[in-house]
Amino acid sequence: MNCRGCGACLSLPLIDLGTSPPSNAYLRAEQLDQAEQWVPLKVQVCQQCWLVQTEDYSRADHLFDADYAYFSSFSSTWLQHARDYVAQMVERFGLDARSRVVEVAANDGYLLQYVAQRDIPCLGVEPTRSTAQAARAKGLQIRELFFGRGTAAQLLEEGWAADLMAANNVLAHVPDINDFLCGFATLLKPTGVATFEFPQLLTLMAGQQFDTLYHEHYSYLSLTAVLSLCQRNGLEVFDVQTLATHGGSLRVFVQRIDGSRRPVQDSVANQLLLEQRAGVNTPEYYQTLAPAAERIKHELLRFLLQAKAEGKRVVGYGAAAKGNTLLNYAGVKADLLAWVADASPHKQGKFLPGSRILVVAPERIDQEQPDYVLVLPWNLLGEVSEQLAQVRQWGGRFVIAVPELKLL
Repeated sequence: MNCRGCGACLSLPLIDLGTSPPSNAYLRAEQLDQAEQWVPLKVQVCQQCWLVQTEDYSRADHLFDADYAYFSSFSSTWLQHARDYVAQMVERFGLDARSRVVEVAANDGYLLQYVAQRDIPCLGVEPTRSTAQAARAKGLQIRELFFGRGTAAQLLEEGWAADLMAANNVLAHVPDINDFLCGFATLLKPTGVATFEFPQLLTLMAGQQFDTLYHEHYSYLSLTAVLSLCQRNGLEVFDVQTLATHGGSLRVFVQRIDGSRRPVQDSVANQLLLEQRAGVNTPEYYQTLAPAAERIKHELLRFLLQAKAEGKRVVGYGAAAKGNTLLNYAGVKADLLAWVADASPHKQGKFLPGSRILVVAPERIDQEQPDYVLVLPWNLLGEVSEQLAQVRQWGGRFVIAVPELKLL
């Protein structure tokens, strides 16, 4: 396989997580007697541009289909993050009713609703029908398309040259990342700004977050790799911020190379220096994740088996993609994890891909009062433990498995 960024031949493995179904391919009850598509989940590293990437086994239109089950608006902390983002961008870049804002991967309108509330014209691009319909129900304009150079040219003709383009947690999700970025260079005004948010490679490696690897994530990004990708596609990074979201993310600000260029902030050089000191551009840096994943798997299995032997009941919370990676890599089934609760009605009543564990409403936790609640989206532990504070009243405990098993 060649690097999807620069085209170089890939020869440095990061991790092999075996085979599993796509992490968001939740099953309806009538599908339980059908075979699932299990495909390899292998991740490699390009030693030319240092882009970390999955091997190609799954097409994007199969992963992001009409029944896509991830809806952003069911996390209160993520909604607050979106609200704060809009306020910051309006103030920093002087957005008003004369501006145009385009969000790529608009999902269910979690972010654009706050743009619309300020009477700023906005448009969302979202390929999954389920979330696009939810966004339209909020009164938002949505184009049900995959974004790239062709889509950008079409929107440009329709008058959507953008002052601001937002792309949260989507840069990692595109197989043709060069075509995707070229679309931003096409649709941005010469004075426009695009922001990309993505979980950063530094915290993935430092936190041993192997469960954030799944088929829908084609790329795992450092600023080192993103700079190379942007330069190749007519864009320049002029600022970068570190965020706490998704276990540690970056927000990069980009502009057209041929536009009215803002000065590059010191934050860019500082982040690059952090990555260089960590060893992002050395093969040795990538040798620690595989043994850490194996250790985490064994710790989780020991805990679940011991709890079962003691007659304790363990359930999960959060039918998240990262949880599916963890459960399928560890081979956990419903005999060890009875069910998983999730606030999204779009997942309730379905079954997790691979493990086929039932997803239920959170009220089930109060009804059955389990001994342990395994929080699969560990990045939302604070939010979840606050929402489910009553668990401690009957002596229940919260558990996370990554980066190490902890009973809280």
